[in-house]
Amino acid sequence: MSSNFGTLFKVSTFGESHCKSVGVVIDGCPPGLKLVETDIQRQLDRRRPGQSKLTTDRKEKDQVQILSGTEHGVTLGSPIGLKVNNLDQRPADYGEMETIPRPSHADFTYMAKYGIKASSGGGRSSARETIGTVSSGAVAEKILELAYGMEIVAWVSSVGPLEAAPADHQTITREVVDQTDLRCPDTEIGEKMRALIMELKDGGDSTGGTVSCVIRNVPAGLGEPVYEKLEAKLAQAMLAIPATKGFEIGSGFEGTRLRGSTHNDPFVMKEARLGTATNNSGGIQGGISNGESIYFRVAFKPPATISQPQQTADYQGTSLTLEAKGRHDPCVVPRAVPIVESMAALVMVDMAMRQEARLALRPS
Repeated sequence: MSSNFGTLFKVSTFGESHCKSVGVVIDGCPPGLKLVETDIQRQLDRRRPGQSKLTTDRKEKDQVQILSGTEHGVTLGSPIGLKVNNLDQRPADYGEMETIPRPSHADFTYMAKYGIKASSGGGRSSARETIGTVSSGAVAEKILELAYGMEIVAWVSSVGPLEAAPADHQTITREVVDQTDLRCPDTEIGEKMRALIMELKDGGDSTGGTVSCVIRNVPAGLGEPVYEKLEAKLAQAMLAIPATKGFEIGSGFEGTRLRGSTHNDPFVMKEARLGTATNNSGGIQGGISNGESIYFRVAFKPPATISQPQQTADYQGTSLTLEAKGRHDPCVVPRAVPIVESMAALVMVDMAMRQEARLALRPS
């Protein structure tokens, strides 16, 4: 299925980029959770288009509505329906692209799979679909905060060739990240990133980047052996985000350059619990959380839709020049930050609920 994610905490997203509305149905949310629209809106505001000059010029308020699953601001345990209306569609911008697949876009592959595609925008492949992810992720995050004090913080760590100084995984906060609309805590390199994005936007081009994320206060024992490893589910979740092309956790690819004597994380006592002196493992060993912070990085490619002339071909193979119209991000990473956080929350709450079910049935 193209819309379902999760085992116990399940989400099913719906909607296309230019239809009447997009949203999500959450099944498995525990009853008794205080939940109102403002709990969800904060993350949607960080994701919405048109929030700064660095993003697409499409203007959307992205006001969420809770349709079901709550009463008097408290969850009932039944499915929660969340909806956001599309208000600023311009399908006319996509008339030419109805017959021409955009280079490196999902236009061609959707047509190859289904024999039909959304005539305007990217349909289900559009980042507009992530509204459902962010909405449900905000609910998941509230559960994690109340149950474990878990914190999830993501930030922009690179744009194009520009790399920010490594952030402190133990102290970085969303307040620090959101001090600029770029969401890069390294303000010095952030200004260079901003200049590059604006230059590309003015020139009708685009660039990629990376988003880093840390999950703190994670209890040991989350994750399922072999096929449902915690890092495998995190990787699946992150690579389900539009425009992603890479995922690395802990020491990642750089760890391949080290020797085991340097890379190993020795065990030490930490405030009456066994922990590790270093964290090259990124908080996961054998696919199961070890109680240390989980940290990873996600790579995003340059947005495919650009307004520069590109030599390409239509669906019949006729060569032509395409100058794509429409309003698109020159770089997705500033708006991807809350999407990464939300995807992480969905994975963590599902794994936590699975572990709680196992513990509840453990013989005393």
